[in-house]
Amino acid sequence: MNGPPTDPFAPIRGARIAHLIESSGPGGAERMVAELALEQSARGCPTTVFLPEQGEEWLTAQLVGTDVAIERYRLDTPLSPQCAREIASAFRRRRITLAHSHEFSMAVYGACAARTVGIPHVITMHGGRYYAEKVRRRLAMRFAVASSQATVAVSDALAAQMSEDLHVARSQLIVIPNGVRPAMRVDSTLRDELAIPAGAPLIVAVGNLYPVKGHRYLLEALALMETNAHVAIAGRGEGGQDLRELAANLGIADRVHLLGLRSDVPNLLGAADVFVQPSLSEGLPLAMLEAMFAGRPIVASDVGDIQQAVGEDGALLVAPGSAQELAAAIRRLLDDRSFAGALGARAERRALRAYGLTTMVERYAALYAPLLAEHGTEHRIERRVERRVERRLEQRPFPMEERRTERVTERRAERRAERRATPAPQRPQATR
Repeated sequence: MNGPPTDPFAPIRGARIAHLIESSGPGGAERMVAELALEQSARGCPTTVFLPEQGEEWLTAQLVGTDVAIERYRLDTPLSPQCAREIASAFRRRRITLAHSHEFSMAVYGACAARTVGIPHVITMHGGRYYAEKVRRRLAMRFAVASSQATVAVSDALAAQMSEDLHVARSQLIVIPNGVRPAMRVDSTLRDELAIPAGAPLIVAVGNLYPVKGHRYLLEALALMETNAHVAIAGRGEGGQDLRELAANLGIADRVHLLGLRSDVPNLLGAADVFVQPSLSEGLPLAMLEAMFAGRPIVASDVGDIQQAVGEDGALLVAPGSAQELAAAIRRLLDDRSFAGALGARAERRALRAYGLTTMVERYAALYAPLLAEHGTEHRIERRVERRVERRLEQRPFPMEERRTERVTERRAERRAERRATPAPQRPQATR
């Protein structure tokens, strides 16, 4: 007979957790920090998120008005011991019992601060390989990994790459995939907003406008297709103007819509006939997971852990950077709506089974539990030793201290006796 389900948070409830991240903009890592912090706080772990003094306020806006506290730190230079000291001081002030750093910079500073305070430290790398740009960064990252109690990658591909970059054993790296909070289905208003003609297919992509996201290949694919389909891309970044110029040069500017940063992703997905993830490099993209939960038919580049996420039959995968393959896959889904619907349904089932937010949050709880237990044991042992020493000192001083005290007392008594035995010098008389 099965017993009642166990609560994964029971072993860590009451732990005071800090999440540290260098950026507060609307990126995938920042979204995960917000979701983790909110869930952990709701489940009985007081949580603080450490954010830079100078930065965007997107992440702050996600946390304001919740039980999650916000702490600011100052990082003025690439190498700042003062920053590590300030973070350590904040750990003490807020009585943090476990620190969890995200991405390169805070992995290093968080490791230093946690080591100073003597608390467990966890790193999560979300996909940015900024640590690999220079030798000194790789050395700093190796130090952070060696100084931490656990290092997490969000995908198997990223873990393998980190192992190669940092020359650390693959067994030292843990994989915990990102998780997404399933959104309610909505009646989308996007087609009306963009004035898309009735019957015209809509292809949606979500991702910041950086070259690595591969949006240019999606536009080139649209130009290759004999279709009246429109493309809507939600995201921001310095690549927006380049994409507009490319669309104009390809003669498709009237069917390309750059939406900017959007918070209504369920609304966007609800209008999509096809969701496209054309990235050149990825770990495990949150936008694609959201499309899976929404049951959208997906075309994606075969990079990172995308194939593992969608399985053999949950999406059409293409070579990264191939407009021709993108065009063929999109065309297939637009031409065969029955096949597209079945593809989306399989993706949704996989998402519900493996990539829910609850699954991710509980995996982190299971990771924290032994680290906190081990730290608690070490702390109790140290405190017992301290108490034994205190009791000994209270009972009597050590023999060496006794002898030293007696000798000092004897010397003081001898000096007093000598002063009494020595006659005082006579003052000379004044001459008239």
